[in-house]
Amino acid sequence: MIDALPRAKTLLGDKGYDADWFRHALIKRRITPCIPPKSNRKYPPAYDKVLYRSRHKIENMFGKLKDWRRIHTRYDRCAHTFFSAICIAAFVIFWINQ
Repeated sequence: MIDALPRAKTLLGDKGYDADWFRHALIKRRITPCIPPKSNRKYPPAYDKVLYRSRHKIENMFGKLKDWRRIHTRYDRCAHTFFSAICIAAFVIFWINQ
């Protein structure tokens, strides 16, 4: 599945993605991992704490999208209809927060 990742400079992930093999695979693809280490690591790898703080904005957007019942329960059968509903919801959420 790592080959299916789109081109990116950095990957933001939570502690669940903290694995040496995953970090090495990302580095091999020239993607900088920004993943905080688990608390049980003897030698925790460094990560960009300032960049990781911006991850909450993405999590908040997913939380706001799940407030929409149509998206949360995945009523739409077709992927393009589901994506259209996500786009409309994202637009309304953005418009309300302006």
